Amino acid sequence: MIESCSKKRMLLSMTLLGGLTVLVLIVESHWTESPGGKIYVDNIEDNTTCQAGEEFKVISECHPCSAFEIASQSIGVCTKARYKEIIECKSGEKITRSCDKVAWLEERTFWKFQSFTFVGAILSCITVFWRENILRQRVVRKIARQLRGSV
Repeated sequence: MIESCSKKRMLLSMTLLGGLTVLVLIVESHWTESPGGKIYVDNIEDNTTCQAGEEFKVISECHPCSAFEIASQSIGVCTKARYKEIIECKSGEKITRSCDKVAWLEERTFWKFQSFTFVGAILSCITVFWRENILRQRVVRKIARQLRGSV
């Protein structure tokens, strides 16, 4: 079935699939954000008065701890996960909580991967077209030699 498709159809379908993928990723990134949640005891500072399960609001999004904070262990949560975020409990207390992933770092890594994959695909296409051209020229030369030899 795929053999019956022309190059234009294949290019058009690949472009449409790529565009649909980007659209799905953009929509999904907007739907998956959560503004608040519940506090769990295992990933917050020890000296807090916030209750487990208490509602909170994120003040500072998840970001990497500095090398000084990790080395000096001035913030306890930085030694566990290397990432921290500042939240405000419903009671008004601001605390630091560890988090697993930094959204913008993950997104940047994803787009780097997509860029390298795209460049690799373009280089592969160029190589294939170049190789086809060389083989076509060889066949033309071979046929020309055969025709010259038969005359």
